Amino acid sequence: MAKLVKTEPVLEIDNIYKDYDGIPVLKAVNLTLHKQEAVVILGPSGCGKSTLLRCINGLERIQQGEIRLDGVPISGDKTDFRAVRQKIGMVFQSYELFPHLTALENITLGPLRAQKRGKKEVEDKAIALLERVGLLEKKNYYPRQLSGGQKQRVAIVRALAMQPEIMLFDEVTAALDPEMVREVLDVMFNLAKSGMTMLIVTHEMSFARAAADRIVFIDAGEIVEENSPHAFFTQPTTERARKFLNIFEFKE
Repeated sequence: MAKLVKTEPVLEIDNIYKDYDGIPVLKAVNLTLHKQEAVVILGPSGCGKSTLLRCINGLERIQQGEIRLDGVPISGDKTDFRAVRQKIGMVFQSYELFPHLTALENITLGPLRAQKRGKKEVEDKAIALLERVGLLEKKNYYPRQLSGGQKQRVAIVRALAMQPEIMLFDEVTAALDPEMVREVLDVMFNLAKSGMTMLIVTHEMSFARAAADRIVFIDAGEIVEENSPHAFFTQPTTERARKFLNIFEFKE
């Protein structure tokens, strides 16, 4: 069962608008993420889910509205997005690991160079995280020696090693073979239950229901419905959400 979340807002998305060459992708999106809350974003392909995450992390710029982290705007022209990305970690469909570095070296690179943290502290943290996701014995392996699921778990650990306030996950299992999906979802589920603040885009319906504190359903660039996982999957309030769930033939 999802934990009850009654904590202060950590991320506030206020009426943001984003378009590509005049074609709207996000329209008047308002969303608040609270500390230790796991929010899953669902919606059809092309509805703006991934674009929303990329706007939060500064990889895409918004034309209107404001995004705030701990009450501080992070979407303006003068924003130091390198600093923002140290506080908001993001994991993508593609692993984006450096092929010439071992798993341990991939994980420690950011904390050592960007955060100037001590080598022993960083390596100890990386090793603890690798053990947590069941990959300690692979610490000296190169990406070419790892399976897709293992590479994605290393990518998650790499983001966690930066000690972010929030983790964003963008369809991280979409490129994996079916047998590798579960090992990655297990890591994400455990992160959610441990109290990591998370915003997750996924099409894994069973995972969404089990891991989320709240479901946000987006269609055509707008938030159509927000609800608890149980309510969303059993009694969605909008016809659009009902049609979406019927495609997946979700059953209790």
